[in-house]
Amino acid sequence: MNFFTEGFAQAWALLTAFDPETFSAVRATMTSTCYAMAASLLIGLPAGFALGYYSFPGRRALRMVSDTLLAFPTVLIGLLVYGVICRRGVLGDFGLLFTLPGMAIGQTILALPIIISLTAQAVETLDARCRQTLLTLGANDRQVAVATIRELRFSIMAVAVTAFGRVVTEVGIAMMLGGNIKWETRTITTAIALETNKGEFAQGMALGIVLLTMAFVLNFALSFSRRRDRA
Repeated sequence: MNFFTEGFAQAWALLTAFDPETFSAVRATMTSTCYAMAASLLIGLPAGFALGYYSFPGRRALRMVSDTLLAFPTVLIGLLVYGVICRRGVLGDFGLLFTLPGMAIGQTILALPIIISLTAQAVETLDARCRQTLLTLGANDRQVAVATIRELRFSIMAVAVTAFGRVVTEVGIAMMLGGNIKWETRTITTAIALETNKGEFAQGMALGIVLLTMAFVLNFALSFSRRRDRA
């Protein structure tokens, strides 16, 4: 118990002192995660909405592919993206390997199936009478789509939080595509793994506290928004 108590005390000291090495990993994590979330939400939300809302040939096959990719091994994503952005790859001239944008590419691929599948599922679970009622009241297709999105706003927020949690805690992709370079591409998760192996338990715990705080803040914001809307 003393080991954990001392580790927590040292971790708190690192956080309150704004230890540069600790917050460097936090900055790298937030930067790559924001890149990935912006790209995946921009692509995934419209794709997921279309997959769940419209009927078209091949819809079931696309849904099956998206659902299957939820279990896509992250190390395989890292390997495939590595092959594309390394010096001999198709995008090798852009110098993306071992950079935050390069990591974000892999994290975007990781987040996309989550956003697409969960958004489609949320749309499919919406009461079908909602659309029929809007059409009866004279709403056009655009108005129906906008009203549907409004009804699903909290589900979409939950999808975004789920994808964020998956991306921000990823280790394999960050290690393979970022290279775990100190002050540059070392993220919270890769730093925790490295520092713990080095015996630096306090720094690992400090970064773990940051991760837990992120999760708490996001879920609190989502819960607060729901309660405020119902009030």
